[in-house]
Amino acid sequence: MDDYPISRFDVPDIEELPDDIKEQVTAVAQKSGFIPNVFMALARRPDEYRAFFSYHDALMDKSEGLSKAERELIVVVTSAANDCQYCVVAHGAILRIRSKNPLLADQVAINYHKADLSEREQHIVELALKVALHAGEVSDEDLKDMRAKGFSDDEIWDIGAITAFFAMSNRLANFASIRPNDEFYTMGR
Repeated sequence: MDDYPISRFDVPDIEELPDDIKEQVTAVAQKSGFIPNVFMALARRPDEYRAFFSYHDALMDKSEGLSKAERELIVVVTSAANDCQYCVVAHGAILRIRSKNPLLADQVAINYHKADLSEREQHIVELALKVALHAGEVSDEDLKDMRAKGFSDDEIWDIGAITAFFAMSNRLANFASIRPNDEFYTMGR
């Protein structure tokens, strides 16, 4: 698929990257076997790259509160609502791996109502989609309801923060037309 560009914008050569970014990209490539296109697309602006991945990692790499699979679930369902092919495909792969369920990502990307979700996951998805699609309508009652369903304030915050962060990411990926790596399509299947 080399005929298709990674982005609408120039992508730097890995050897041109600042040392810290080159080190991070190389580590990701060693772990996954490839460099996700978003890394190279965003590396064209090193300061923004660093800020993006710093916040991404702060939200997505926590071990307390929401599980890593629940975090990826939020990304996939809200990215589908935002028509972001890159994030649905890339994070769908990660969701398949983290949830150990090869069907879940496709289900929630198409119609979460028919997905094999637990009651807890259903509540997470519903709040995330309200934040994604109707943030101005999120009320104190919504938060009170989530607390009554057993979610901590940190978990509720993370649902909103992950949704908001990926709303920005979705728009940037769509604007730049960042193409998902072919490798993502078969991961976790």
